[in-house]
Amino acid sequence: MALDHEAIYEAYKSEAKPVVSIDDGAGAFDADGNSITLDQSKIDAARTSLNTAAAAILYKTQRTGAAGTTDTIYASVGDQLDMLYADMLAGKLDTTGTWATHIKAVKDANPKPS
Repeated sequence: MALDHEAIYEAYKSEAKPVVSIDDGAGAFDADGNSITLDQSKIDAARTSLNTAAAAILYKTQRTGAAGTTDTIYASVGDQLDMLYADMLAGKLDTTGTWATHIKAVKDANPKPS
């Protein structure tokens, strides 16, 4: 049985003797080599917390292209400044301008997790 190492370390990091090693066959151990009894509900809660944190980071990397997405990402700062300048000259410093529609498209394609 494969254990969720990341969630176990997260769940037991604040214990008096935290988990320092995990063996899928033998279980989890503290620094003294003592076996630690694992509580699945505690591990599940840690997994949920880790997944929520990962989702919060993922939407940011999707917006910048760091997650490998290239279809709807923020333009470079220089390009965004060019958009703003063109919008200023065109009198479109509202939601119809090039910059505003570009930013909205990126945010719509990669919404913040709730």
